Amino acid sequence: MSTDGNKKQFWKRNTAKVPGSIQHVYGAQHPPFDPLLHANLIKAGNKPQMTPGGKPKKATTFQEFESITSDAWDVGDDDDELLAMAAQNLNIEVVMETANQVIENHSKQQEKQRQDDADTSGLEHREEEEVHEEEVEEQEEEGEESTPEVLFAFEPSPLSDGRLVKSLSEAPIGSPKDASLHRQQSLPHRPTIPMVARIADQNTSGTPAMTEREASRLDKFKQVLAGPNTDLEELRKLSWSGIPRHVRPITWKLLSGYLPANTERRESTLQRKRQEYFGFIEQYYDSRNDEHHQDTYRQIHIDIPRTNPLIPLFQQASVQEIFERILFIWAIRHPASGYVQGINDLVTPFFVVYVFEYIKEEVENFDVSSLQEAALRNIEADSFWCMSKLLDGIQDNYTFAQPGIQRKVKALEELVSRIDETVHVHMQQYEVEYLQFAFRWMNNLLMRELPLRCTIRLWDTYQAEPEGFSHFHLYVCAAFLVRWRKEILDERDFQGLMILLQNLPTMHWGNEEVSVLLAEAYRLKFAFADAPNHYKR
Repeated sequence: MSTDGNKKQFWKRNTAKVPGSIQHVYGAQHPPFDPLLHANLIKAGNKPQMTPGGKPKKATTFQEFESITSDAWDVGDDDDELLAMAAQNLNIEVVMETANQVIENHSKQQEKQRQDDADTSGLEHREEEEVHEEEVEEQEEEGEESTPEVLFAFEPSPLSDGRLVKSLSEAPIGSPKDASLHRQQSLPHRPTIPMVARIADQNTSGTPAMTEREASRLDKFKQVLAGPNTDLEELRKLSWSGIPRHVRPITWKLLSGYLPANTERRESTLQRKRQEYFGFIEQYYDSRNDEHHQDTYRQIHIDIPRTNPLIPLFQQASVQEIFERILFIWAIRHPASGYVQGINDLVTPFFVVYVFEYIKEEVENFDVSSLQEAALRNIEADSFWCMSKLLDGIQDNYTFAQPGIQRKVKALEELVSRIDETVHVHMQQYEVEYLQFAFRWMNNLLMRELPLRCTIRLWDTYQAEPEGFSHFHLYVCAAFLVRWRKEILDERDFQGLMILLQNLPTMHWGNEEVSVLLAEAYRLKFAFADAPNHYKR
């Protein structure tokens, strides 16, 4: 692969596209990458381009990045054939040896740091134990009854800041700097939330019971929605801080512009739009196997099973068929962009929210075939129109060369350089390009970085915020990046930074963390949105 000719021979053969990578995408909705458990993925993984100096090659242009990744999910050959072709152009032993060496070195560095921290904490803890034992002996000699608490190493111990640690050896003792070293190793101070459980209105405590405050908010929503003409401004103000599950479907439809504010017109509008959608199905869907549409349909058909693969709901055949129809009809009605990978993710929040109109239980393992056909048709049509409304505001993200994403990634880089120069310089020092991690943040609206329950809460605010998906999202991404400041600065090599940024630990996030993120994003928007010169030095 030392020449351009060899590159073309590997990536393109007989003009048929082949996958740019056959490894899975790991993010907040996927298990963390473990080299021991995923050795087969390491074999198939691609090694970053290296310069003679041993540093990763720096991306130069967006066109170059796009040409490398444009076929990343296309399939033209079987995996076995792909591997056979790769073997002709690559020295597999060298690639595997280098990849394993990088991972091993990184693991050793992390293990050494953890061991040093544990030794230091253990020494200080033993000294405290000796002092405590002396006090107990003195009390016994004086005849006083003493029942010192025994804290076993495997029991969680509460700290002053409300966190829990796995063992005493990990307890941060001493300076605040020492305490910060253990933040990643500490367990969250709440019951463990399963990775994909409670997609609905999940709160961070894990308790489904409605509080007095939540009941009061629900009453306010019902009052606003009950009038003959809904006050959309008031509805947006209420929705910014989150929408109760019971009224979220109707609220999303109103805020997206799918339904009119006038109550009397809503039913007729729903009937007309639903009939219009299924008219598109009758008119266009049979053409999915035509020569000029088959590539689009084939790519959609490939991507659908990859949409939230760990949630059983989205692996049901009937749900996947619904998604295929929605995406295919949208693609052929928007030829300027057509279908682009990432759009498939944008259907899922709407689908989940509109399923809640017809069920009371959790949706994660719900069998949609138990719903009446009319209900499923309504969910499908409503999801299509609301997704279309969303994409109308960010379609330049998906047109040729994706100029919208280019501008937003550049704006993110400039914004971060102003709000946290230390983080910005640190990533520059290790030649981490914003495009390498923020492209997915913009393309998928952070859906690969957050659990679905958090995405739904995030979209409550996006629906309420003017240009939420196109403009406010930039400030959310900036706040999201700076949120991991400490972890980013702890990484001292390119590989470590990329592994962190592509696998951020948000598995246990809930409404509380998302609300803090949104508040910080609003602060940034207030400071920078109306002062564009603040972006620049």
